[in-house]
Amino acid sequence: MTRPANEDEYLARRVPASVRAVDRRALLRGAMGAGTLLTVPGLLAACGGGGSGSGSSTGAAKGTVTFGSNQSDAVPKAALADVVAAFDKANSGLTVKVNTVDHNTFQENINNYLQGSPDDVFAWFSGYRMRFFASKGLAGDISDVWKNVTGMSDALKKASTGDDGKQYFVPSTYYPWAMFYRKSVFSKYGYEVPKTIDDLTALGAKMKGDGLVPIAFGDKDGWPAMGTFDQLNLRVNGYQFHVDLMAGKQSWADPKVKKVFDTWAGLLPLHQSDSLGRTWQEAAQTLQQKKAGTYLLGSFVAQQFSAGAEQDDLDFFTFPEIDSTIGADAIEAPIDGYMMAKRPKNEGGAKKFLGYLASPDAQNIAVKADPSVIATNDGADVSGYTALQKKSVEFVKSAKSIAQFMDRDTRPDFASTVMIPAIQDFIKNPKDIDGLCNKIEAQKKSIFTS
Repeated sequence: MTRPANEDEYLARRVPASVRAVDRRALLRGAMGAGTLLTVPGLLAACGGGGSGSGSSTGAAKGTVTFGSNQSDAVPKAALADVVAAFDKANSGLTVKVNTVDHNTFQENINNYLQGSPDDVFAWFSGYRMRFFASKGLAGDISDVWKNVTGMSDALKKASTGDDGKQYFVPSTYYPWAMFYRKSVFSKYGYEVPKTIDDLTALGAKMKGDGLVPIAFGDKDGWPAMGTFDQLNLRVNGYQFHVDLMAGKQSWADPKVKKVFDTWAGLLPLHQSDSLGRTWQEAAQTLQQKKAGTYLLGSFVAQQFSAGAEQDDLDFFTFPEIDSTIGADAIEAPIDGYMMAKRPKNEGGAKKFLGYLASPDAQNIAVKADPSVIATNDGADVSGYTALQKKSVEFVKSAKSIAQFMDRDTRPDFASTVMIPAIQDFIKNPKDIDGLCNKIEAQKKSIFTS
């Protein structure tokens, strides 16, 4: 399809007028990040001819299944390509066409994408964000796929279930968030893993004295710093307050929230400076190059380390305790997976592909190609897991409470339009915490009551 010279005309053809009016700001933000609105995967699929085959689940599973992927980084992109290649090989007459979009652009444009011309299957996350789109009628019911899924725990099925009791999500992999470090660096300087926030502060001072950045930090893309807020809130106020805050049930102007930002302000001197101009990959390279002592991130940080000796040198510890009455047994371990569009062009093919993505075979391929993640299916082969993967499994199993991540545990519009700029404003100026929290609360009320 030839793109019209007038971009508004193009959008008018592919995105409903109501969507353009409601989400213009999100579209513009996505355009700023990627340079064009045309990188939304549904638009790419439309230009490429879309899918073929039956639009009914009773139709034969053949033709083309279009797949919108946010796995734009090299390692997960290659892992997904291996999974798709194995599926295509095993299913004659059925082909998966992958439309890959920059991770952040995909997230920022998801509302428009799902209300426009989405792919048959798309990559997404469990938690509030999955339930939100299911409740809005923007995702397809895949309960019949789940009838044939084995090896998934009840907890994973619950994480895949919408408010109406139907399943809308297939889990594939998960990964923990923690404080990552290089064992050789800790050994060289005689560092010990901190158990409390005071220990962390003391360790940071030692690292500074040794010429290291205590905590690598990069928030150019807006979402990484959300993880820091989450860890601090879980330690300062506990799991239940955290999930209630994310769900809009607690006030952001509460002194408990202000204490979180106040605690963070005290730790900012230990963070890598100029973070708003640095991506998470660049921050991870600081750890990889032994210029930083620690990095709070998901285990996908391993993607920036070479396989073998470098990855074997990578280790992690849970974010330290702040309040002894709350402890440090609440963690974040986001679950990644896949969903189906509300009206896929190839429903039969989409459901067959989703069933495969839930299988041990598919997940074995994924985690072998990307050792920074863990398979969700109990039938997956763990014999080849790296030391980091094995530790990740035990880390998650031992947790008392597991959160998903701020931009998954709350409304997507609140996360992107309120919390990203609010946290970045805090990083720029951590002195006006009262004003910051009051502003967030006012915006939250407007969004959660709309």
